[in-house]
Formats: sequence, structure tokens, C-alpha cells
Amino acid sequence: MFAYAEAENVTLRINGTETQVRRPKAGRPGRAAFVSGRHKQNTIKTTTISDGQGRTLWCGAVRPGRMHDQTAMRTEGIAEQLRLYPRVKAEVDEGYRGPTNEFPDQASAPPGKPKNLGEGAITEQYGWRQAKRRQSSQRIHVEHANAELRQWRPLQRWTGRRQDYAETHCAIPGLVSDRAAKRAARHRPGTELVPAFPADY
Repeated sequence: MFAYAEAENVTLRINGTETQVRRPKAGRPGRAAFVSGRHKQNTIKTTTISDGQGRTLWCGAVRPGRMHDQTAMRTEGIAEQLRLYPRVKAEVDEGYRGPTNEFPDQASAPPGKPKNLGEGAITEQYGWRQAKRRQSSQRIHVEHANAELRQWRPLQRWTGRRQDYAETHCAIPGLVSDRAAKRAARHRPGTELVPAFPADY
């Protein structure tokens, strides 16, 4: 997928998403590991990568809810792919500040809030908000890709066993990616899109 992005000059959009899962009984292993600090619920997190039209290119990095987005990006080798493909650029959110600092010429995150923003610097405040909006509009396409995944009931709230979630989650983005590729070919004849997973997955 990174080789495709480099060859076709595609700017990647990377973001994590959470699916609520059933809370384990007291005393069971994993009860604390799946607690999301953001939603205060038991969740499973995944990472989604899309292109500039909201089409899913890759989805995976399944991990417990308490693992941070940038930690998953490093442990799954996504950050290493940025190192191997230095011409690939990516738009990320605030949760990927570490990789953004490590690859400043490749990964773009929202600009940090100026320290003296509350001291009446109207011009600086306006410029910061405009830059933040511009970066958000460039990143919003991956949110559309996540929304397309949410149309599937199992990814809205998972009620099965946690150990079976990863297989189901990886199967659904493969179907979504194939559908997005057909939609792109229908609107733009001759356009090809790399599916999220090979046909024999």
C-alpha cells in the first residue's frame, strides 16, 4: 500500500477508530486493558488508512482500547514504512504527534496551540484556527472511510467474543475497499485502486 502511494503520489490519511465491546466479568484478564481513556468504555481500536477521496486502502492494527494510536502505529510497523518510503506523505490527527515530530516532512498534524493565544493576539489566533481548519479538511476523508465501515452492524458494537473481532474487522474493510474500487472505476474509467487486502485473503 505504501509502494502504491509512492508510485501514484497519493497522500495517505491515517486515523484510529474504536468499536465498543462487552465488558469482561470482574477478575477476568483484559478487563482493564480494553478500557478506552477517551470513551471510558471497553473498546477495541483499529487503524484505517484512506486516500484523498475517502476510499479505504488498508485497515488493521487491532489492539485493546487503552493502547494509544501512535503506539499502535509504531508496533505495527506503519511508522517504519514512512522511513522506507520517504516520498509518501500522510495527514494525521493530534493523536499521532510523535510520528509527526519524527517525520516532519512526511506526516502532517494539526498545528499546536500558541502559548500566548489568550493574551489578545487576535491575528495569531485567527491564523492558528485557519491552519487547523485547513489541516482538518485535508484529513476528513479518512473519517468518511471510517463512517463507511460503521454501516456494518458488527463494527457499530461487537457482541461476540473479543478474540474473533480481528478476523471480522479485517474481512469487512476488504469488502468496503472492493466496493470503493468499483465506484471509482464507474465514475472515472481507467482508474485503478489497490484493494485493502488481496483477493485470496
